[in-house]
Amino acid sequence: MPAAPVWDPQQYLRHADHRTRPFHDLLARIPRLPTGGRPPRIADLGCGPGNVTALLADRWPDALITGFDSSPDMLRAARRHAGPTPGGGRLDFAPGDIAHWDPPGAFDLIVSNAALQWVRGHAELFKGWLEALPPGGVLAFQVPGNFVAPSHALLGELCDSPRWRDRLGEQGRRYVHILEPYEYLQRLTDAGCAVDAWETTYVQLLQGEDPVLDWVRGTALRPVLTALADDPQAGDAFVAEYRDRLRLAYPPGPHGTVFPFRRIFTVARKRD
Repeated sequence: MPAAPVWDPQQYLRHADHRTRPFHDLLARIPRLPTGGRPPRIADLGCGPGNVTALLADRWPDALITGFDSSPDMLRAARRHAGPTPGGGRLDFAPGDIAHWDPPGAFDLIVSNAALQWVRGHAELFKGWLEALPPGGVLAFQVPGNFVAPSHALLGELCDSPRWRDRLGEQGRRYVHILEPYEYLQRLTDAGCAVDAWETTYVQLLQGEDPVLDWVRGTALRPVLTALADDPQAGDAFVAEYRDRLRLAYPPGPHGTVFPFRRIFTVARKRD
């Protein structure tokens, strides 16, 4: 069985502004939580380095918030945000694999930012998560929807090429497990929710040398880098070949490199 990707919090945060913007847009569409005046309890699944988990405390200052992640490196980075919040709430972080996460008690909001795409069959987990929400409770998430874009298609093609096929197999595509917005809407409406589902393509202007490569080093390229970690020469050769393809697909312009990025959003409120 292929090893789980090894994450690099510093690399992931190199594009924090662009990566955080969709979470702000997701938060803006989450309705009032059914707390009855008590502090809300919130779970962030796949919290990563914790930078977006901390934004939940800005929206709900008195909330009891727990970020869950399966990566020890990400959790170490996230714990710098842990502790009491100025509004009287608290931020905590704990180990948790989304694929096997069983809600430890009741929550008013379960949220996930750019993490569910790594989990095969994640839509089958919604039922168990909804059972942890009270009437009016919310499940909200966003996932990348750009897996047919050159950045990801080229990665899959390279992994499938004769030179790399035996070593990498499906590494470039094995974590593409998303549904279309209408499919999330149908599933969660069938589960008894009022659903707001939409998509947005962010036309991002990246700076620096080979910025698209730098972007995917923090995300889509991680499984490949993990698989080739014991052979640095092969890793360098793969990255060089992938870089050359990305340069053709995303040529720099006078103001930077344009990198369109589609994202899919869902906010599901459990009906009374």
